Parts: sequence; structure tokens; C-alpha cells
Amino acid sequence: MKQSELLKKGKEILSNKKINEPDEKASKLLQYILNQTREEFIINSFEEVSKNYEENYLKELGKIINGMPLQYIMHKQEFMGLNFYVDENVLIPQPDTEILVEEAIKLIHSFEKLDKVQVLDLCTGSGAIAVSILKYVPNVKVFASDISKKTLEVANKNVINNKVKNVELLESDMFENLKNYKFDFIVSNPPYIESNTIKNLSKEVQNEPEIALDGGQDGLKFYRIILKEAYKYLNKNGYLLLEIGYDQGEKILKLCKEYSCNLNLITKKPIKDFGGNNRVIILQKEGE
Repeated sequence: MKQSELLKKGKEILSNKKINEPDEKASKLLQYILNQTREEFIINSFEEVSKNYEENYLKELGKIINGMPLQYIMHKQEFMGLNFYVDENVLIPQPDTEILVEEAIKLIHSFEKLDKVQVLDLCTGSGAIAVSILKYVPNVKVFASDISKKTLEVANKNVINNKVKNVELLESDMFENLKNYKFDFIVSNPPYIESNTIKNLSKEVQNEPEIALDGGQDGLKFYRIILKEAYKYLNKNGYLLLEIGYDQGEKILKLCKEYSCNLNLITKKPIKDFGGNNRVIILQKEGE
């Protein structure tokens, strides 16, 4: 079977199963299976594909139909212009989180001595936030923490693959093992989906690790912990930057007033993402 014919077959299979973006997924998967660049993929479209490649392609299409994200099959996701390894142990970094990273980078650059700045990426997952910050502000020191050893192994792989330094990975359930640390920035994209709504999400999202999705009954479990505790781990004038769910703006602002008595809310309204949804809030510690 020619490459173009196999691609057409893949698109039809995914389309018939009502898979979102069937053409893009079928194309990217075949390019990955054949280990071709985009240019090679186009040039070789009329070349014959071996039976082994064809069978492997159809097998992986089956995984997509069963809900496995394409990124887990390819072990790849682009974020902030960088490539990240991902597998079933971590959430897949999403473009909306780039807003959080960009805001953090802007604020970090407002500090005079970047080599003295210490940043905590709390609930680091794939390490996308930590690595991205270091890639664009290489002088700072970044700590990336997570509760899962397997997650930290993925983060470490991304530290190595993206050739960043000045990063320390810490196994910690939220702030539990961070008692002796102080930071100028705490940046976090914590789990924030309501427990009961996870079952209603797409099959792809449900195949991502539940521990990284489940934010408790109201989705605010981890925000309460962070807002209550973060000031203890921030230096004077330090910042707390949080990603929030698209519909959590008012709830989070209310929590800020209720729990963060030692932090001042900098963003009176949440910063919007690319789709115009609430996405980031920023708080600052004043005094000790």
C-alpha cells in the first residue's frame, strides 16, 4: 500500500469513529510511525509502505480510538516553542498554560539580580513550566516539586532533553518536604477539575493521570492549601502565580480574600488565556 493510501485509510478510520481532528491525528501518527520529517513525509507520499509499518500504524490508530492521546503514543508535546517528552504519568502541557509561564517570566525580569532569584514550580508534572522558565531566564534557580516519583522521572528527562541547568527536582506532597526552602516565585498549575465531572470529560482527558486532574469535590482543594501556606515559603515581595480553571475566576478571587491574608492580590481580575477565558491570578507577599 502506498503511503498516501495508508494515510487516507487512517483518516477514514478515525473520521468514522468520530475522533476529533481525524486528518491531523492520522497524518501526525503516520509521520511518527515512519520516522519522517514533514518534508520527507510529503516527498514520499507515493512510496510503498512495508507490511510491518502498516500493521503498526493500524494498531496505534486503535489506541487513539480507545481514547489514548496521540501525545502519549508519540511521547511528544510542544510547549513554549520547546519539545517535551510525555507519557501516562503526566498531564499533557496545554497552550493555555503558556500564559502562566509568560507572566512569570515578565515578573522575574523585574528583579535586578536574576542569579539570586529562586523559583518553585509546585505540582510540576512534566516539568514544562520549570524547564520553560529556565530556557528563557537561564540565570535563575528553579525547584520543581511533585508528589509522584514517576512524574519526577519524566520531568528529569525533560530537563536533560532541553539542556537546562540550575534545576532541582523535589519529591513533595504540596509543601510537606519544602519546610527549609524560601522562594521569590511560586508558580503552580495544580489539579483543579471537580471530582464528579472527570467522568464526563473526553476519553482522551480521562486517560491522563487522575491524580493530576482531580481538584476535590469543588475543584478548589489545592488552591486552599496553596493560599493558606504559600506565604510561609515566599521571600519578601515574592510572587505567587496560579493557573485556574476557565470558570473558577470568581471562586478563586473569593478564596484569595478568605485565605490569603498574608498575600495581596495583584490581579484584580484573572488574566485571560488565548480563548478569552480566566486563566491566571497573581498575588504578592509584602513584608515578613
